[in-house]
Order: sequence, then C-alpha cells, then structure tokens
Amino acid sequence: MTKHLPLVLFILSLTALIACKKSSNPNPGTGTTGSTGTTGITGTTGTTSTSDTAKLYFPPTTGTTWQTTTVASLGWDQTQLDALYPYLEGVGTKAFIILKDGKIVTEHYFGTFTADSLWYWASAGKTVTAMLVGIAQKDGLININNKTSTYIGTGWTSEPLGKENLITIKNQLTMTTGLDDGVSDPDCTLPGCLVYKADAGTRWAYHTGAYTILDSVIERASGLAFNTYFQQKLRDKIGMNGLWIKSPHSNNVYYSNARSMARFGLLMLNKGNWNGTPILTDTNYFNSQVNTSQNLNLSYGYLTWLNGKASSMLPQTQIVFPVSIIPNAPADLYAALGKNDQKVYVVPSQKLVVIRMGNTAGGVNLAGDDFDNTLWGKLKAIIKY
Repeated sequence: MTKHLPLVLFILSLTALIACKKSSNPNPGTGTTGSTGTTGITGTTGTTSTSDTAKLYFPPTTGTTWQTTTVASLGWDQTQLDALYPYLEGVGTKAFIILKDGKIVTEHYFGTFTADSLWYWASAGKTVTAMLVGIAQKDGLININNKTSTYIGTGWTSEPLGKENLITIKNQLTMTTGLDDGVSDPDCTLPGCLVYKADAGTRWAYHTGAYTILDSVIERASGLAFNTYFQQKLRDKIGMNGLWIKSPHSNNVYYSNARSMARFGLLMLNKGNWNGTPILTDTNYFNSQVNTSQNLNLSYGYLTWLNGKASSMLPQTQIVFPVSIIPNAPADLYAALGKNDQKVYVVPSQKLVVIRMGNTAGGVNLAGDDFDNTLWGKLKAIIKY
C-alpha cells in the first residue's frame, strides 16, 4: 500500500500538478476553511443530467462553481450533522464532502487543510485504475480476458511460465492472480517479489504489487505514459486535478484535492458518464466493476468494494466473514477505499457521494475498517435512510 514518499518528490509533484491543471483548482477564498468548515460554493452555472440517475447536477469542468443544497430542504437532521464534525476532526479527518444529486450538502475542511490542499488517495486510486482499464478495453487496446504477458511480455513474475500465463488482466482487477501477498514487501513490482502461491483464479488476496502492474499494461498498450493516458481519457474530461506519483518498482499513488475525489465519485454514480459525455461507454464493464466479480470474496468487484453482500474478506487475511463490509450503510453502496481511511462512497439508491481524506481514524488499515461502520451509523441518523 501507500508508502510516505520523499518530501522533495512530493513538492516537485505538486508543482507539476498545479502547472498541468491550474484552472480546475478550487479557490480557498470562496469558502470558509478550517475546523468550522464550509457548506460549499453556491453557483448558478453547471448542468443537470437526465440519465438513469435522473436530475444529477454536474459542476463545470473549470473554475470553482459547484451548486449546493441545504440540509433543511432534504429533511436531514442538522443537529446530527453539526455533531458529526467534532467526531471527524477527532479521528484525523482533513476533508469531508457529501454530494446529494451531485450538489454539495456539506464541504468541511479541518485544521490547515483547505479546498486547494492535496492529499493521497492510497488504494482508493485502485478504483480509478479499474475504470481506466475499462476505457482502454473499449478503445480496443486491451482485452481483460487476455493473459497479462500478452501486453508486457513474459518474466514479469518469478513463477514458472505455465503458471504466469494463467494470470489475466481480469485476475488483476479481481485480486485473484494467485501471487503471494505475504511477501516481505507486497507493494513491490519486481519479478522477485511476485511469487507463486496458487493458480490464478483460485485464491482471493489483496495484493497491491500485482495490481500495480496494470499501469504497465496500459502504458504498453497505449504507447503513452500512465499519467498522460489518464489525463486525456478521464481526469481532464471531468475537471479533476491530480497526479499519479510512482515509487521505483513499487506503488503508484494518486494525489489530488478533495473536490477531485468528489468528481470521481459523481462519475461513478452516473455509471461512467459525465453530464452526457461518455467517459466509460462499456456499460457491461461498468456493471461488472460494481458487482461481485468472483465467488471467493463476494464484496469485491473490479478493484471496487461492495456493500450488502452475504460475506466479505479483508486485506491480509483469508478469513471469510459472514457479514457485509459496512452493515450500517445502504446495501447498494460501493466504494473506493484506501489506506488510512481515504474514502469514496457511492450510494445509487440515495444519489449520494461521500468522500473523506485524512490521517488514519485508528490503526493502519489497508481498506475497510470500523471507521466505515461508525461513520455510516452517524450518517444514517443524519440522512434518515
């Protein structure tokens, strides 16, 4: 999972980020930041989609305008919402946003963190990569049923060739490569770190090193740097900012502001379509991404966590738990979850997107944890679903 990158690399990356996407950075002067938070920026522009998720609002892809809606108009509990902020601040939260129908209900920043501040997504970025793989497949660059070595050559693992050739891109999307997640550095992408544990498709294990190879697949298939392909095909089309920062032979981590995370959540809510602009046009692929992808961990799609299933597995264990991942949340919730409680929650039945950036809410957790259920217990009291 995420490693703390050297400070100099981080500063350089932020400079590049601002240069390549300056126009979409929110202006911290447009709302009150700090522990008192803000309810966002009310604007009169932007548009409304009339797709399956009817009447979703989409903010413009440039500038800082983003329409808001009020707690009172939604019939939510303002007292419970006000009580949520001290809890969030107490568990290390830096940014918290709720969208309803695409509009901001609350946008709250804590401490010195502002609307312009950048933060890492950790493994929440896996869900972005999953969508990018779907785009590449629709572009005719890859087929997820093909073996990974079709695109990057053989010898990318230390497995015998026959075993390596069992691994497909779909196995990487579903965490079923069979590669050993118990190696000393599970983020490492060198062949010596990618060793045989089981045949592909027979074992579910949360393994970042095996997943990260998808970046190389996209680069080889497209002939473009991963950041460039992502910017052209997804980021710039929906007004995100941000940059992927790769550690040598290891993890590739996305950094952005909080609103960019919310934009991606809104894209997911609208099934890969941004206000009539198709980003991911393969509806079958999108449906596979947000539904059970294999029979080993029912709560996992294509690099996306799923609620409401009869059982679930978590990183670093082979235990199958007879519960859903977030019992307090709506059953149709799906999520991008990252280390130290980076969260993008999407709830189609409620037309909700909820994002959280910050330090860990408790312990070192690679994806889901008790914070998810505690938070959704509080949100349930606010939203009254």
